[in-house]
Amino acid sequence: MADDTARYTLETITDWRAWTPKLFSFRTTRPAGFCFKAGQFVRLGVTKADGGEVWRPYSMVSAPQHDYLEFYSIVVPGGEFTTALAQLGVGDAVRVNRLALGFLTLDRFADGRELWLLSTGTGLAPFVSMLYEADTWRRFEKLVVVHCVREAAELAYRDLIPTLAAEAGVPELADRLVYVPVVTREAVPGVLGQRVTALIANGELERRVGFAFDLERSRVMICGNPDMVDDTRAVLGERGFALSRRAVPGQLAVEQYW
Repeated sequence: MADDTARYTLETITDWRAWTPKLFSFRTTRPAGFCFKAGQFVRLGVTKADGGEVWRPYSMVSAPQHDYLEFYSIVVPGGEFTTALAQLGVGDAVRVNRLALGFLTLDRFADGRELWLLSTGTGLAPFVSMLYEADTWRRFEKLVVVHCVREAAELAYRDLIPTLAAEAGVPELADRLVYVPVVTREAVPGVLGQRVTALIANGELERRVGFAFDLERSRVMICGNPDMVDDTRAVLGERGFALSRRAVPGQLAVEQYW
């Protein structure tokens, strides 16, 4: 259903999944004519208890070719947006801005052979969207998906990720995926247990995947907790990795929502 405003449309929630008491995913109808690149985000709006509106940026989990939009969220204690959002369900409405934003997209990189997708928490969302795309699988020889969470129950999409080559229509390229779950607050057999920055600094992440970060071969995307993004940039910066800009190609891409 559409609102008569020029800035957004009013979309209906069609599916809701609770991963944990604090983590959930939901799907909405897709606005007519809404376009985006895998990795981008859109601003969502909800109505607060006092009747006012509140807006927040959310990366799409769904792919550009899907006829729905999917989002992945955490309930922020005391957060005015997620408190209102978490009270919604199937059949309720959310506002979806008409314009997709963001530069965490693969066209940031001119080349590269290994794509590292480093995420914490709900920062995984844009990377799932990218893995729905056949071109992502064709372009890189290895796709390393690192998802760092506190508890194993928070490893959302862990069952979906290994199927995404088939979902993208390139099942023959499935062996290009290296999925690395990381759990920091509980011991899980066979799963790494330190923060991403520590795993890079001590070389454990590279040992686990079987190859190293390399300035010529590696392209790295980072999404998640702002402190993690900054710290990971700093650790890789010590190895010579730099942000990729339109005029100056580099090896790193991050998302800035604000």
